[in-house]
Amino acid sequence: MKYRKLGKSGLKVSELSFGSWVTFNKQVDSGLAERMFGTCFDAGVNFFDNAEGYEAGESEIVMGKALSALNRPRDSYCVSSKVFFGSNKKPSPTQIGLSKKHVTEACHQALKRLQVDYLDLYFCHRADPDTPIGETVWAMHNLITQGKILYWGTSEWTAEEITEAYEFAEKNHLSPPTMEQPQYNLLDRKRFEIEYKPIFEKYGMGTTTWSPLASGALTGKYLEGIPEGSRASLEGYEWLKNSMVESERGQERMTKVAALAPIAEEMGVKLSNLAIAWCLLNENVSTVILGASKVEQLEENLKSLEVLPLINQEVINKLSSI
Repeated sequence: MKYRKLGKSGLKVSELSFGSWVTFNKQVDSGLAERMFGTCFDAGVNFFDNAEGYEAGESEIVMGKALSALNRPRDSYCVSSKVFFGSNKKPSPTQIGLSKKHVTEACHQALKRLQVDYLDLYFCHRADPDTPIGETVWAMHNLITQGKILYWGTSEWTAEEITEAYEFAEKNHLSPPTMEQPQYNLLDRKRFEIEYKPIFEKYGMGTTTWSPLASGALTGKYLEGIPEGSRASLEGYEWLKNSMVESERGQERMTKVAALAPIAEEMGVKLSNLAIAWCLLNENVSTVILGASKVEQLEENLKSLEVLPLINQEVINKLSSI
């Protein structure tokens, strides 16, 4: 495992990290999570991603139990949470968004669920049109000065919103956002490579990118429908099934996946490993967050690092042409 700086900060995170969206609680209990974290630690993974909105807080509870059981030194790994959607299925107005009240209370709740004294990374899960960005910046800065979080960042914010937050922080001598958590994969490139380019150059933002396999599309398993037990087959994720296969956009994406598969076959590697490794070619990627519902799946995804040296310019050109 190699490690990259989180943007211009001094924090070094593993090139591959592990997240819990969808799988934890719904497909992964604390026992299985413990085995997965053990696999991650053995491979050198040092960043674990979560959010209040994942399974209404249950995902953080599962992660907290597993990390506590493993009893690894707290200073040897990083854990995150994200705030915006709330952890209640029917939240009141003060239990969602990015107001100072919710940002602060959500942090305290995440610490309790994750069984940690502080969060290494704390993200604004989406931008909040109902809260002034300056109020959110102040809330994050206060949590940093209190030692409850070490770095704060954004997730799926526009470049304009990130710029506003950064400039407000600089003007008021506050802690600016350190990182952004955007989607980035072979099928979803525009925001990361074009919209965020000035942000990377001007502010040195780090990134913890998610969905390197485009919610499983880049494994190739959806080319012939929705496999039983897959993410798109889960109750509550019908929207994913539609966007993956049934919609016009989904069909277009499947056509691209079908064209990408032979490139991986030529190289003698799995398409999933090629797709994950490709993300790491971008120097603005600090870490790629993996997701898995089985230990074997996680072990397979971690092997993507072995594929990285095999990706030459010829392969890059073929992938880009598709």
